[in-house]
Amino acid sequence: MSFDLTPSYDELPGVRPVVDELRRYLGGELADYERAHGLGPESRYDRSVLQPVWKRSRELGFYGIHLPPEYGGRGLTHSELAALKEEVGASGRALYHSVLGDMGGPLRAGAIFGHATPVQLERYLLPVVDGDRACCFSLTETDAGSDVRAMRTTATPDGAGWRLTGRKVFSSAGPFADFSVLVARMAGPGEVYSAFLVDLDSPGCTVLDGEVPLSGQHIESDILLQDCYVGPDQLLGGVGDGLKIGLGRVTSNRLLHCPTIIGHARRVLALTIEYAKQRAIFGGTLADLQSIQHKIADMATALYAARSMTYDALAALDRGESPRTEAFMCKLFVAENAFAIADSAMQIHGKAGMVRGSEIEWMFRRLRMFRILTGSSEIQKNGIAKALLT
Repeated sequence: MSFDLTPSYDELPGVRPVVDELRRYLGGELADYERAHGLGPESRYDRSVLQPVWKRSRELGFYGIHLPPEYGGRGLTHSELAALKEEVGASGRALYHSVLGDMGGPLRAGAIFGHATPVQLERYLLPVVDGDRACCFSLTETDAGSDVRAMRTTATPDGAGWRLTGRKVFSSAGPFADFSVLVARMAGPGEVYSAFLVDLDSPGCTVLDGEVPLSGQHIESDILLQDCYVGPDQLLGGVGDGLKIGLGRVTSNRLLHCPTIIGHARRVLALTIEYAKQRAIFGGTLADLQSIQHKIADMATALYAARSMTYDALAALDRGESPRTEAFMCKLFVAENAFAIADSAMQIHGKAGMVRGSEIEWMFRRLRMFRILTGSSEIQKNGIAKALLT
């Protein structure tokens, strides 16, 4: 894999035409849409702003493109999907997360297509694919993050269905979702967990403003459940399948977070190179200073290493292998080095980078979060060490 700030994806010939189309949309029509609506990454989005992007992205073939043809997708490999995720991450668009369906769309629904009944597909998932409905995922609780078995949200039997009681936090896309894929502990002895499709307008279910993360994005909700009834047709999979569904496809999901991070880091590096070439100082430019040249060289080298190891692991996944340890390594290395790239970018930009409203400042905050999101760096190290020492 060669290094380029605008990758050609020669090793993925099947996706190259899609990349070209995606770049044109991101840099043209979507950029114009954001400017017309005054949208930035910290804007409050409502359904009236987001849904046109979902529908247009679906019309252009991007929304749900990873799905098999029977659901209107192209059945992409993991590596091909990663290329598209990298491109949206590198685009600089505020609504990058809505183009492929990461935020409330078919990518958010993820692996549950394989667990849904025909009725659930028709009622919940296919409308998500078409951009008519949106979903969120509710697993985390205040005292149950990495230790998901500490969750207290409980499903108590009531006739053929259950009553849900508890509170979920950090339900991404919750502010504009129609339903949640929600995991709860089953009442009774033992540790049994099940997943439910919960309509967010159900009696006993309240969507509350979630905490605003470091990135300033208003995309999180708390889901408060107070004796909320769910019927047997809302059980996803079987009783006891909750953690399998909630944590399913962990290796692929962990790897597929990396291209978005890489895309962000790529954007940061491109902005830094442009700034260094233009910033006048001491009768020349920043780019003339060896200290700046060395920082940029280190940034580019880290990015190349992160991309190479990620796509290598994704290629193994596409071959039917299970690169579990490599996925831990990728998430650790990519998250740590992407933030190091952002930190160097901030240092090079100086005042211009650290003021609110600067894209570098926002990327710095966003990339810092990935050292915790989807499993902290310490969790990744635990996984690596366990694989090597047991």
